[in-house]
Amino acid sequence: MIITRTPLRISFFGGGTDYPEWFREHPGAVLGTTIDKYVYVTCRYLPPVFPHTIRVSYSKMEHVSCIDEIEHPSVRECLRHMAIEGNVEIHTDADLPARTGLGSSSTFTVGLLNALHAYEGKMGFRQQLAHDAIHIEQEILKDAVGSQDQVLAAYGGLNRIQFMASGFEVTPVPLTASRLRQLQSHLMLFFTGISRNASEFAADQLANMSRRTGELAEMYALVDEGVKELVSDRSLQHFGELLDKTWTLKRALSNKITNGLVDDSYMKARSLGAYGGKLLGAGGGGFLLVFADPECQPAIRDALFPFPCVPVELETQGSQVIFYNPRRKLEIPTRATAAKAPA
Repeated sequence: MIITRTPLRISFFGGGTDYPEWFREHPGAVLGTTIDKYVYVTCRYLPPVFPHTIRVSYSKMEHVSCIDEIEHPSVRECLRHMAIEGNVEIHTDADLPARTGLGSSSTFTVGLLNALHAYEGKMGFRQQLAHDAIHIEQEILKDAVGSQDQVLAAYGGLNRIQFMASGFEVTPVPLTASRLRQLQSHLMLFFTGISRNASEFAADQLANMSRRTGELAEMYALVDEGVKELVSDRSLQHFGELLDKTWTLKRALSNKITNGLVDDSYMKARSLGAYGGKLLGAGGGGFLLVFADPECQPAIRDALFPFPCVPVELETQGSQVIFYNPRRKLEIPTRATAAKAPA
């Protein structure tokens, strides 16, 4: 049995410039971090004593006899990519709901690839995991997804990621322990209760991309501004104000990104002292990030009730195999093998 643990992420700046439709022609970059909330994937050898050869358990249960019969697109294509044809069981759990702006789909794909590498007795290296997850989601499944989620999930940590036609470069952002605590103390993560299909919202943004080059170029520039603020010894107020600026730019990319519920909640937080924030992911719902001084947070938490406020801390490990017990095949003798057995 193998268990992988792969972190979800918060994207601060640059979201939208991590789509290949953008960075193949323009500079793209993201400033983001992984958090201590995870997607878990369990993978084990399935003995040949069942009528099916593949079992997949997520929000539903699938029992199939070949890869082509698998409905879950990521599971199907990851197994095909790894050339694993059967005798495998896959199960997934997560600390937070899916389709809520934290990159859970790509996080699952990275975690599954990591588990399947271990299942085959191989090591899934960070760059390979990110590259293969991007390839499967963008090139094989043709999902309208960017490239930041896969990279952050594989590498972990607080990173500036540069995207270009030839690939990506990951640069960790160095923070002292005190600065890291200060950053974490300003983060508030509210769940709006709305789950949505990110690809639908992303597709609308991609359709508008040619008309929004100015906004995307500004969002790209904010990445380095954000890094400079984090590594300085100044108050984090300006970092929060930059989040407010990028949220304004992001809203201009599509009229589907936000809604009245999100806007009202955000304005309440701002009126109570929040420096800024943004809706995470492609938009439409999910988690709302609010950036505020600790002394303002009790009032903001009360004002946004009943939205749950989920405490988070930054993590640095990326996708990991946290349990590994090599598979033990159960050989079932057939008539042919029994006939060859010594008397």
